Amino acid sequence: MTSTPPGGLPPERARLVSALRELRTGTGLSLAALAAKTTFSKSSWERYLNGKTLPPGQAVRELCRLAGEPEGRCVALWELAEAEWSGRGAPARTDPPAAGEAEAGRPGGGGGAVLAVIASVCALAAGGLSVVLVLLLGQSAGSGPGAPSSAVPSPRCRAAGCEGRSPMQMKCGTDPRTLASHRTAGGAHLELRYSARCGAGWARMWSTRIGDRLELNAADGGPAHSARIGDGVAAQSYVYTPMTEARPGTTIQACFRPVAGGGRECFDARV
Repeated sequence: MTSTPPGGLPPERARLVSALRELRTGTGLSLAALAAKTTFSKSSWERYLNGKTLPPGQAVRELCRLAGEPEGRCVALWELAEAEWSGRGAPARTDPPAAGEAEAGRPGGGGGAVLAVIASVCALAAGGLSVVLVLLLGQSAGSGPGAPSSAVPSPRCRAAGCEGRSPMQMKCGTDPRTLASHRTAGGAHLELRYSARCGAGWARMWSTRIGDRLELNAADGGPAHSARIGDGVAAQSYVYTPMTEARPGTTIQACFRPVAGGGRECFDARV
C-alpha cells in the first residue's frame, strides 16, 4: 500500500499522482505485480505512486493499459507535470475534439491517433493557476498489440451484488462499454458505462467544478446513486457514481447538477 504523497507537491504533479493511484486501485495489482506486468521495477512504481519521482510517459501508458482506461487524460496530466518539472511551461490550449466515443468492447482501438491529439488538450489558466481541461473523446484505449489477457482482473461482483458498489474497486471498470456520452453546457463531460461481465452500469464525469453532482438512476425504479466533486483534485479526475444492476434491454439515466446553476441536465441509454 502506498503512503501519502510528500507535502509541497506542485498541483500538476499532485493531480498526476492522484490519477495514477486511481488507476492502480482499478487494476487490483500490488507493486510487485505491477513490476511483473510492466517494464518498470517495484521500487520505481513506489516512487511514482508516492510522488517522489516523475514517471516516464511510458509508465503512465502501461498503467492505463492495465487498468483498461483511456490513456489520453493521464498522459496529458503527465505532460503538464513534466512541463512544470522541466520548466518548459504548458502547451497552448486548442479546442478539444468533438464528443462521441466509439467503444465496441474494451480493450481495443486507440493507438497513434490518441497520441496525435494529446498535445492539444492541456491548458494553464491565466495568472499561472493550472487547470487541466482534458476533453478527450472519440478514442478508446486499448491494451495494445500483444497485451496479455491476464492483465484484466476478474470482477468481484455480479448483477445485484454490484448495487451501490464502486466499479473500480469491484474490478468492473477494466473492460467497460460506453453506452452514451454527454457534454454539459458548462463544459463537463459525462458518460454512462456498462460492464457485461458485472451486469452493472454506472456514470462518470470529468472536467467538473467543486460541488458538481452526478446522479445515476435505474429506469426500473431501482435505487439511485450519486457522486459529488469534493475538491480540486477530484475536479480534474474521473469521478464515478456507484453501480446499479443493469440487465440487457434496460435503460439507465444520468443527471448532472452543476454547482454554478443552469439547471439539471439528464441523458440516458439502453443496455
